[in-house]
Amino acid sequence: MKFNKNWLDEYVENNLSAQEVSDMITMAGLEVDSISPVAGCFDNVVVAEVLTCEDHPDSDHLHVTTVDCGESAPLQIVCGAKNCCKGLKVALAKIGATLPGDFKIKPAKLRGVESAGMLCSYKELGMAEESDGIIELPCDAPVGMSLREYLSLEDNTIEVDLTSNRPDCLSIRGIAREVGVLLSTDVKDVQVKTVEATIDDKFAVNVESFDDCPRYLCRVIKGVNQHATSPVWMTEKLRRCGIRSVSPIVDVTNYVMLELGQPLHSFDLDRLHGAITVRRGREDEKLTLLSGDEVELDANTLIIADDNGPLALAGIFGGLNSGINDNTCNVLLESAFFSPLAIKGRARHYGLNTDASHRFERGVDCEIQTLAMERATELLIAIAGGQAGEIVSCQRAHNIHDSHKVSLRRSRLDRVLGKVIDNDTVMNILKRLGLNPEFIKGATDAEDTFVTTCPSFRFDIAIEEDLIEEVARIYGYNNIENAPINNTLLMVERKESSLPLRRVRDELVALGYTEAITYSFTDPKVLNALGFDKGIKLCDPISPELSTMRETLLAGLAIAAKYNLNRQQKRIRLFETGLRYIADESAENGVRQEPMLALLCCGDVFSESWSVQSRQIDYYDVKGDFESLLDLTANKSSYSFVPTKAAYLHPGQGADIVLDGKVVGSLGIVHPQVQKELGFKSHVGVIEIELAALASRIVPVFSEISKFPSIRRDFAFVVSKEVRASDLSAAIVSELGSIVSDVNIFDVFEGESLGEDKRSIALSVTLQDKERTLEDGTVDELSQKIIALAEKSFAATLRS
Repeated sequence: MKFNKNWLDEYVENNLSAQEVSDMITMAGLEVDSISPVAGCFDNVVVAEVLTCEDHPDSDHLHVTTVDCGESAPLQIVCGAKNCCKGLKVALAKIGATLPGDFKIKPAKLRGVESAGMLCSYKELGMAEESDGIIELPCDAPVGMSLREYLSLEDNTIEVDLTSNRPDCLSIRGIAREVGVLLSTDVKDVQVKTVEATIDDKFAVNVESFDDCPRYLCRVIKGVNQHATSPVWMTEKLRRCGIRSVSPIVDVTNYVMLELGQPLHSFDLDRLHGAITVRRGREDEKLTLLSGDEVELDANTLIIADDNGPLALAGIFGGLNSGINDNTCNVLLESAFFSPLAIKGRARHYGLNTDASHRFERGVDCEIQTLAMERATELLIAIAGGQAGEIVSCQRAHNIHDSHKVSLRRSRLDRVLGKVIDNDTVMNILKRLGLNPEFIKGATDAEDTFVTTCPSFRFDIAIEEDLIEEVARIYGYNNIENAPINNTLLMVERKESSLPLRRVRDELVALGYTEAITYSFTDPKVLNALGFDKGIKLCDPISPELSTMRETLLAGLAIAAKYNLNRQQKRIRLFETGLRYIADESAENGVRQEPMLALLCCGDVFSESWSVQSRQIDYYDVKGDFESLLDLTANKSSYSFVPTKAAYLHPGQGADIVLDGKVVGSLGIVHPQVQKELGFKSHVGVIEIELAALASRIVPVFSEISKFPSIRRDFAFVVSKEVRASDLSAAIVSELGSIVSDVNIFDVFEGESLGEDKRSIALSVTLQDKERTLEDGTVDELSQKIIALAEKSFAATLRS
């Protein structure tokens, strides 16, 4: 939002500089982005009148003019502007003038013709980025008067970066209201006269959904002189707020929007057919915008239409076929209150960003539509003439924002601010904000309470904390003294049986992984490729690529990995901790949020080195990284792996992670088809597990080292390929008990000599008794038990 200091001064009397105003409103929550002068640094530029304008004898684009600048004799000026003509009031930089950029005006000879000055454009005076020709001043501009004085250029433009909850300040009226509150001074309101109807013309209006448009006003104005000139006071205010003057009709609607905060739209009355209808678009409809671009409409887009079809995107942008042009003399003026939900996101959907949509999607005051209509009518008739009909109104009261009450407890205010502000000051602040406060003294068991009634222009005040914020910012954050924290420091016991997340992160970093933080909402195409198609859709996404809440953290990691691979990163190791979101009707708000840990790796296993041969990652690399995490739990034996059911994993190189009989995660190599859909050219390894499954660990217990030697026995069993080596190892430990100190798989062999569905698993069993030395007979007996167990439980045969 841009506004100029002089315009603000018309509403609020103050002796502050632009910098002081900016500092004050910034500290009150309206952050000022920039302060800039409305014109560049120049002097000796005056108002002049072109007396004659003839073609240059030796140039096809220059003009030789004589101008009256209030001196005893006219001056001869050579000018190249196309809009230069006899009778025009212009800005003349006389000999000796200094223009922005330290450009000095000297006598010159252009193509053999002397020139005693320069006719200036807005750009040359630092008043605009671009300009089509020289400045055209009003006919009544006094010749010889300093341009800086005539246009009151000792002024500054202040640009405020408003947060989305403060649409009430998207107008000079709103800014003035805020400054008045901060200065505890009265604010002059806009004086608007009611324009009586002088013609009987009306235009029928039909609103199909009052939820989308609770109030729609329109008015016929006939006989408008579109070729009239907008007054300089209006065009200058528009320019200083960043809006270019176009025509009286457009200038008036823009001016009222900046003044009151109500966007208006004007239709060429003679190009309308039948009644105005406010409705949703239809799938087969198209609309050509004022910019010339054609857009396809849909059922989510609110439009203004007549009997022939769409006329405009409601609250966003007008249509070309009903827009104002140079021949327009009869106007239908629109002033409406569109629901923010009906407009929000629609401008972005069509690649538009307009002043109207910026205001409507945040919310405009629902009580100023009539005021804005009367103000625009008054200004338009005063500038361009015409006759107005009655205002036609179509509205439904119960759809319009009602003033609601919000209470503020005295004790809550004191507790949050950490400072006691007396009741009179709080009441004064709330009153200045237009909240009509009432102080209710609490009874024995009740608290003292301020009860406020929110005005129609403050959409953002809904709960007690909003009122606390208002009191704090108006009272002044700088006026709330710093105080040391007065609290008891409690030492929280950290249980050894819990595994801190920080320790898990440190371990992953030690393994070469980098922590990533991705959006909680992600691309539905990536989710679908991974086999997740029940994601929660966002109503108003930032973009189509961020439109679904993630069901898996792997989606964000896959996007991040692809991004890095496209930037010549050959070895990717990423991990992330965060929530996944699962639709669940039994959960709060219908969404189950689960803390997860996800890892993704792709590319080479090792960084490039002369001593290590490069290779791609495989299943065992992924599983090894996960087992490093299991080592942190000191409870590795409680976890087991079963063939995966995850569709995104390779069926032969994936496993589900099981803890206490429950599947808590998955790991492995991504399925080749999924890998292709995601755009990866090499193997991708992934792990995803519930964080709760890694949240605890077994506390180490001292165990005395045995004084007696250990004995190792090796076995090679031929078993079915369906038998898992981990099951065989676990069975041996279970059968022999604590005498087994270690079981290690050291070889797996498959070949024709064993049979098509057979494999050989070679394992070493380390035996050690803490009480005595194991004799050969005892070891042989234990070995036979192992062989018998393998034969009975796994149909194994001892390989010779």
